[in-house]
Amino acid sequence: MIALKNLTYKEIDNQLTVKKPWDIIIIFILNILLAIPIFIIAHQNFIDLNWFWHIDRIILFIIIVISLQLLLRAIRKIILIGVFFYFIILFVGTILGNYGFKSVYEDYKYMMYYMSENPNPQDIIISKLLPFPNKSKVVDAIEYDNPKVRNFAIMATTKHFKGVKEYHDYFTIIQCFAVFKEINSRWNYVSDPKNKDYIASASESIRYLSGDCDDHSILMASCVKSIGGTARLIHTDGHIYPEILIGTKKEFEAINYLIKKELFVKESYGKSIKYHIDDRGQIWLNLDYTAHYPGGPFLHKEILGVLTLN
Repeated sequence: MIALKNLTYKEIDNQLTVKKPWDIIIIFILNILLAIPIFIIAHQNFIDLNWFWHIDRIILFIIIVISLQLLLRAIRKIILIGVFFYFIILFVGTILGNYGFKSVYEDYKYMMYYMSENPNPQDIIISKLLPFPNKSKVVDAIEYDNPKVRNFAIMATTKHFKGVKEYHDYFTIIQCFAVFKEINSRWNYVSDPKNKDYIASASESIRYLSGDCDDHSILMASCVKSIGGTARLIHTDGHIYPEILIGTKKEFEAINYLIKKELFVKESYGKSIKYHIDDRGQIWLNLDYTAHYPGGPFLHKEILGVLTLN
């Protein structure tokens, strides 16, 4: 301690300064390590211009790297302190279960896969928002608190994707996808009586897993809500289908990766994930009986009405 006090500022400065060419190498490595999380944050919050080959994101990354390079070269004399604090912050985040080394890796993995797969948002102009057909009957038929409905949903979660345990942040959505897989793999389309719009309750449809599009939508929405998910029903020209709330763009990037690489690999192979963005910027995926994976193609594109289940 005494020896440290007797050191002059110049001597301390020399001890903290990394010698060439190691300073250039360390600056470059630190630049990349810092650029990745900064780019992830910027990517998730900046407007996606959807340029060809995501050129807007490439330019953004280059700007971040150049800016960091200039900044790090300006403070190269304390570069060791910068490296130390960078790893300390990520280490503490890892220990406390906050943003750490694993979070940086996963976010980067999800983001890169999202950019390479290029999911397709549906920019749909609602020509006229009409009253939702049979709204009161549909709401009454969504029996999310019926024991038969919840037990069916629980059965589906024990049958599908039970071994997927690493993605704790998306536990509920994965279980909702298990419900989707169980219903859609067994659903038998049956038309309504002639000249009559028959609305079956969720508990009624569970018995034979049969009915038309509104019966399927009611059952799917009921099961999703019974295990903690958020669903809504979309009314198009002559069709009704359910959607599930995914959330923010960051959450969607992770869900996109899960669908394509973990949960519905065969069903979604070579296909894109299609989704809607509501007026609050939240992302919803299609769970229609015509879709073989969440986010499958829409049967009808123009939205005429929306029934969101709180």
